[in-house]
Amino acid sequence: MDQWLTIEVFDGEHSASLWRLAQGDALTEAALTNGAEQWVWHEHRWGVVLEIEFSTEERRDAFRELPVVTAALDAVPDPTRGLLVYPGRGGGAGSRMPRTPRPLPMAGAGAVPVPVESVRMGLAEALPPMFSEVC
Repeated sequence: MDQWLTIEVFDGEHSASLWRLAQGDALTEAALTNGAEQWVWHEHRWGVVLEIEFSTEERRDAFRELPVVTAALDAVPDPTRGLLVYPGRGGGAGSRMPRTPRPLPMAGAGAVPVPVESVRMGLAEALPPMFSEVC
């Protein structure tokens, strides 16, 4: 059974695309020399995703523990919140639609009431008698 490893790198102090240019060759070389069957890079507006397929779970875990992989992951643009590593396919396997933020539920999120215009009606005044004869 195929075992996938997904590495998602988000933009931080610099672009994740620059990180890919600096670390991508070392990661793919390490993956190939450690039994990777295929790999694919995905570029998004928020960062990059690397998906690597291994034939066994042991090969996948051995790749993850390599010093070159650890060094590449330590060099991501945002080391505290800009890295996700997990087994299975992930970031690039979903739809091509961009992620849209959901509106926050709050009191001010309701519709603005439409102002009601008051209508004033009244009777017209009668014209004086001398104007009514001339017209």
